[in-house]
Amino acid sequence: MDFKAVYQGKKVFLTGHTGFKGAWLLQWLHLLGAQVKGYALAPEQEDDLYNLIKGDTLCESIIADLRDREKLETEIVSFQPDFIFHLAAQPLVRLSYEIPADTFAINAIGTAYVLDAVRKLEKPCTIVLITTDKVYENKEWVYPYRETDRLGGYDPYSASKACAELVINSYVQSFFNPAAYEQHRKGIAVGRAGNVIGGGDWAKDRIIPDIVRALQLGQPVKVRNPKSVRPWQHVLEPLGGYLVLGAKLAAEPLNYGGAWNFGPHAEDNKTVGDLVSIALKIWGSGSYEQPSLTNQPHEAGLLQLDISKATTKLKWQPKYTAANAIHKTLNWYKALQANKSAASQLVRADIEAYYYA
Repeated sequence: MDFKAVYQGKKVFLTGHTGFKGAWLLQWLHLLGAQVKGYALAPEQEDDLYNLIKGDTLCESIIADLRDREKLETEIVSFQPDFIFHLAAQPLVRLSYEIPADTFAINAIGTAYVLDAVRKLEKPCTIVLITTDKVYENKEWVYPYRETDRLGGYDPYSASKACAELVINSYVQSFFNPAAYEQHRKGIAVGRAGNVIGGGDWAKDRIIPDIVRALQLGQPVKVRNPKSVRPWQHVLEPLGGYLVLGAKLAAEPLNYGGAWNFGPHAEDNKTVGDLVSIALKIWGSGSYEQPSLTNQPHEAGLLQLDISKATTKLKWQPKYTAANAIHKTLNWYKALQANKSAASQLVRADIEAYYYA
């Protein structure tokens, strides 16, 4: 798909632009010639990817809280966007056990605030709202979850994202009903993806950042659940899916609403132990161990997605295997370690390689 033909010169409102996925999407939208306005909290660390790629030069950056309803509405309405990509979230499962109420407020109520602001837009707008693969009522069976399966969520993070989807569905039915499209002119869809890996992620309690930090310090990688199975994918896979979804939704808003899974093919899922072993081999050194932990918060052992809806209707396909994604990710960190100023160049190179693959 020719993304430049869709997004060049368009106004794109991007929440969460200072985060890991948000910074990658910001760089991609900039390369496509979009006019981006970002809305998010400030980067937490000096070496966050947003800072490394000089994100402030790529967009109009609004540093504010998603829970500031009036500020969020003012920024969206004054910008008059053609597209909204809503990525801002409290995205960590383990942190959600420490700040459960905040997690629900950010992820569910924050999404309601975004959609409330959209109600004030009197122009056509395409809205892609990002939740997670963890919105499903996970029974840890081999069957991959489809978009029509029951929502749930054991931990506060997963449940908050399922709540966000209920919020989205209510707003669609109540204010943006497809039957009344000519009145509101808003196309709304949901992207579900998770277990994303790629260069520039430094978040706590995520496996790739944990691996890189341990290797750089010459320490064994501590792996809590080596047998857990996850749909690992390179960050550009779901972001490419979101851009395809936004393009299709803008062209045919009545045909591409609803929820969409983005992930690897089910047979390509790997355990945490598999991922760590591949990463250590690429790095060329290191080891891992499973620490003896007690009273740990619940984390799912198995999660698989059915992506047939996206592959069939959007014509979106994963371009990289999980092994490819791990290789590209670890080599990104190795290249950055060799040249601390190369982050922007590395991101651009990965985007171009993926886009033209």
